[in-house]
Amino acid sequence: MQDIAEFPQLRMRRLRKADWKRRLVQEHTLSVSDLIFPVFVREDHQEAEVNLLAGCQRYTVSELMGVAQNLEKRGVPALILFPYHDPKQRTQDGVELLSKDNLMCRTIRKLKESTQNLGIIVDLALDPYSAHGQDGIVRDGQILNDETSQVLADYAVLLAEAGADIIAPSDMMDGRIGVVRKTLDTAGHSDVSLMSYSAKYSSTLYSPFRDALGSLQCLGQADKKTYQMNPANIHEALREVALDIKEGADMIIIKPGLPYLDVLAKVKEKFCYPTYAYHVSGEHMMLKAAAEKSYLDYEQSLIEIMLSFKRAGADGIITYAALDVADILEAST
Repeated sequence: MQDIAEFPQLRMRRLRKADWKRRLVQEHTLSVSDLIFPVFVREDHQEAEVNLLAGCQRYTVSELMGVAQNLEKRGVPALILFPYHDPKQRTQDGVELLSKDNLMCRTIRKLKESTQNLGIIVDLALDPYSAHGQDGIVRDGQILNDETSQVLADYAVLLAEAGADIIAPSDMMDGRIGVVRKTLDTAGHSDVSLMSYSAKYSSTLYSPFRDALGSLQCLGQADKKTYQMNPANIHEALREVALDIKEGADMIIIKPGLPYLDVLAKVKEKFCYPTYAYHVSGEHMMLKAAAEKSYLDYEQSLIEIMLSFKRAGADGIITYAALDVADILEAST
């Protein structure tokens, strides 16, 4: 007979023996309050279908109202808006974004009329409006930093006037948070929050999103490496976050999500700021494609991924699967 002294004194499996016990010692939880739903908005006459982003579509303003009310009913705190403009209607300078009656402003005003407790976040970038697909003003082949920041700041004022709760600058231009914050404050919109894409990497995982936005064919073979970050760098991300916080960012986004969990964890640990993971279109589509081939279980894998963001320190998750997650969580209660 084996001596009892040879057995371990601490048995980790004791706390895994039953479902209730596993739940009792669970370190991180996921709820609908962690979710932000990205949506694409179009004019009535434009194409709804998104070829590369399964399960997603471009909504007209009227169609979006039902979606927004459903999100509010389900307890999802916020959505983030992206405008679709037909590539044929875009201009080199993207001047359409400075119209007070542009698609985003009309959408925000209608959402404010239709919902009571749903946060409206608006992505702030030039690429939905530009004929070249870049996030900045281009002159003589160069993407202009400071000129772009001021145009986006003026756009931010229009969005705030329309009723946007949070503005999310995503272009990664230097100093743009400071310019946007100062311009908003000067215009009397000091209560509007800034959610900055502070660590946004130059990733191949954005292609389905660019297709949905209408910028994929505009960008062509060009890239965004002069302003989006090198995937090999992490200390640079910490410097970017520090600068954005100093300039007035209220919230931080790490994009993409899964390949950059280490960045997410370090940012949250170092700065203790509200920090959000963006589970981007390419990540979403890889999961969808694998599930379609029965390589894995979609629902179980989705929840595991969402929990990985929470474990790494995310206060919330921007995900195209927000309603799927809400369904799974509701079914499990």
